[in-house]
Amino acid sequence: MAHRNPALSGLLRQGLRRRGLRLIGCRSPARLRAVLSSELVDAMVVGAAAGTPDLAGRFASQFPRIPLFVAGAFRPDDGPALLAYRQSGVRAILVEGVDDHAAAELVAAFGASRARREALRDAPKLLRLTEPLQLRAWEEVLLRAGQRTTASQVARAFGVSREHLSREFAAGGAPNIKRVIDLVSVLWAADLLANPGYSVATVAAILRFSSASHLASCAKRVAGAAPGELPRLGLRGVLARFLKGRTRSRL
Repeated sequence: MAHRNPALSGLLRQGLRRRGLRLIGCRSPARLRAVLSSELVDAMVVGAAAGTPDLAGRFASQFPRIPLFVAGAFRPDDGPALLAYRQSGVRAILVEGVDDHAAAELVAAFGASRARREALRDAPKLLRLTEPLQLRAWEEVLLRAGQRTTASQVARAFGVSREHLSREFAAGGAPNIKRVIDLVSVLWAADLLANPGYSVATVAAILRFSSASHLASCAKRVAGAAPGELPRLGLRGVLARFLKGRTRSRL
């Protein structure tokens, strides 16, 4: 939702951009819902003047996997309001004039993408990705989550042919690159579907699947599961399913 302090908004925008994130301004709860339904959102920052603890709580309960921050010019006697925000599920309070320069760092540190990466920190080892090109390609696929990604696009990022990338990526018993692209999409879907505010169709659109059926077929190939089962499996469960004989596909 809109945060009305231009100084804090500017610093937040600049700081997030340096971390590969962008800030989308929303002037109403309806606009925020529209963005949540169309974009891969890393965190929500709500201006205290724009939202009450009850409103913040509704977003926090519907999207618990997307951390919610509240920013405002709070005073010492605002203790009850701050407590109400924290009890509503707000991850942290950003105080204008105090946290301005640290705001982007705080938001990025608790963002959904950081949490996913932490959960998958040992994934390269489990996937037998050890060579520099394999590890760089894995990072590139993670960065492209939420986009329609092909092996050719990843190869172009490194100035090599698709055939070369495919051959080198699958060396040493690693999965092939196409299957890993599918894996990351399903991992992100599992995390998003853990939010009660998301339907399978919405998550499919956010992750740029052609349809909910496309997401379902991809989840079946990667994890042997229907979309509705993905939140129960979680990131680690999906990865474990994938490692049990689902790591290869035709290029």
